[in-house]
Amino acid sequence: MTNAAFKAVHAEELTTERYGKHKLDELNAIRVAKHLVLFHSTESAVESLMAKARLSVPGLAATSDVLQVLRHNPDCMFAIARKSKFNPEIPEGEGFIAILPLTALGLQLLAMNTLDTGNPNTKYIAGPTERPAAIYMWCVFAPGPLAAGMALFMEKMATNQYFGVDLYSKPNTEVGRRFNDVLGFKEGATVGGINAPHLWHFARAPRKPIYDSYTPEAVPGEVGVTLARNFEDLLRVASIRAAVYIGEQECPYEEEFDGNDLAATHLLGYVGLEPAGCLRVRYFADFAKIERLAIRAEFRKTRAAFQLVRAAFQLCRRKGYTRIYGHSQKRLINFWRRFGFRVMEGGQDFTFSDFDYVEIVADVERDPEAITIGAGGDPYKIIRPEGRWDAPGILENSSSRPVTRPSVSG
Repeated sequence: MTNAAFKAVHAEELTTERYGKHKLDELNAIRVAKHLVLFHSTESAVESLMAKARLSVPGLAATSDVLQVLRHNPDCMFAIARKSKFNPEIPEGEGFIAILPLTALGLQLLAMNTLDTGNPNTKYIAGPTERPAAIYMWCVFAPGPLAAGMALFMEKMATNQYFGVDLYSKPNTEVGRRFNDVLGFKEGATVGGINAPHLWHFARAPRKPIYDSYTPEAVPGEVGVTLARNFEDLLRVASIRAAVYIGEQECPYEEEFDGNDLAATHLLGYVGLEPAGCLRVRYFADFAKIERLAIRAEFRKTRAAFQLVRAAFQLCRRKGYTRIYGHSQKRLINFWRRFGFRVMEGGQDFTFSDFDYVEIVADVERDPEAITIGAGGDPYKIIRPEGRWDAPGILENSSSRPVTRPSVSG
């Protein structure tokens, strides 16, 4: 919020001498920010936040100028608070993350170091529904544990409007430079042929969805997920479940392989190149059910289980579901709560295969790009390979051939 502003007061847990230790796009909000909430502040709350920030960050923009920017685009500031202190009826922040979502001309001026970031002209700032050309980190005021709110902020930046948009900053203190290092920014940038050594740059190449994140080039320890696409994949799934449920939990074969496997989608998790876990998803009219999560014993200290569940949620949302249902062993309820599940009101306690279960449910937002038919839908997407709806499929490629078998002849 000054002409060289990327000022941060941050937690020790996000500081390290190792470059890129907490790379922004890899921060896990479930793990590091589960006690925090991110939200838009009221104008009176913004005034209070700015007053707090001035005690630690000198040279901030005038509060009236900040409010003018926020009236143009409320996404220019996200407040952070601890859940234990947050009252949704009177939302007061303890810290904030402020950005300037820049237009193409705004980015060019930033690269030339002629953009007034202390009192920015809103004509260089993208509107609330406009996809920006770049995101400028205007100011971060996140004392103590609030620094983990960067993970929640990056979840906001993963929506369609901001997904893949690069981040820039201009740190002018040693603390700011260390903060950039920790989060994976690189010093120096080139913007449209303009050399900008004063900028730090965080490139955000579009990433594959979690459910299609496994590659045969995976390095040891890297967790990836894919959909089971052939019989060999199904054998991997069956092997993992046999080892976990039949071998370890002594579940009878007929109870484990229950007749539903050919009516489901199977997610297969890898650690490096080794199949490490699996999860099954079945679809019903107004909900999807995730089940049969299994992780091989030697991989239970990895993130494979978390990535499989996150992948299942992402897949269900892309297919248009807003409610996800499951059965949890009572001893594992806290694990499922991490993903937003809750014990279903009016649900039943029941048993099968020698374990006690409860019904759990999670409400999720429908993916803005959920697969649809009719107006706005793309019929080619429906025939693309499952989970790879954003790239042309083999049948779509055949559309370039002339029609040789018309439905109606002259």
